[in-house]
Amino acid sequence: QSYPVESGGDSVQAGGSLKISCVEPSHWFCMGWFRQGPGKVREGVATLNVDGVPAYAESVKDRFTISRDKDTLYLQMNDLKPEDSGTYYCVADNYLTTSRCKPGTDASKFDNWGQGTQVTVSS
Repeated sequence: QSYPVESGGDSVQAGGSLKISCVEPSHWFCMGWFRQGPGKVREGVATLNVDGVPAYAESVKDRFTISRDKDTLYLQMNDLKPEDSGTYYCVADNYLTTSRCKPGTDASKFDNWGQGTQVTVSS
């Protein structure tokens, strides 16, 4: 089995909620979620550093919550909007410092990627 492995993607109505998961048994100093919508560049959504401190993109702040429980990383998404649609990727890295473990850090800096899970939000 190759990790990380995402799951939980689905189609939901705008205003709805969804929780996606990522199984990653190894220890990583920085984990997070990126997403890529149709015709859009890949963007950081949320990260969780080794101290358990979360960080969020402005577009999802107060709507999304990142958390981790043992081997699984979660992203709880509330009040979903059509622009939240896309493929969501779980990412992990052991070389990003806590100051750089942020969704604004370039995607190329994260070494480990999952295959993605699809989230579709309809209006």
